[in-house]
Amino acid sequence: MPPRVQISDAVSNTTPRDTISKPSDINSLAAAIAGEATGEVPKTPPPPKKNRAAVALGRKGGKKGGPARAKALTAEQRSEIAKKAAEARWSQEKKP
Repeated sequence: MPPRVQISDAVSNTTPRDTISKPSDINSLAAAIAGEATGEVPKTPPPPKKNRAAVALGRKGGKKGGPARAKALTAEQRSEIAKKAAEARWSQEKKP
């Protein structure tokens, strides 16, 4: 006797971010579904490949950069930078 298959086993484990947006027109939607079913249109785009060494190096530099910059600046320079940043944040128009 073959093993029983549960519904949860048959459901794809894709997240909403992995799916392609569907057209709102019924005919375009039908064409998109048929394309996916027959394999003419890929279901999800392949994720971008990242170089692990570059990612590690960037993180390493980022972790060092901020404290090193803060150490190199005087208290007055840090205060001036913070004031300028706050002014830039508060001067922006609020979105409706």
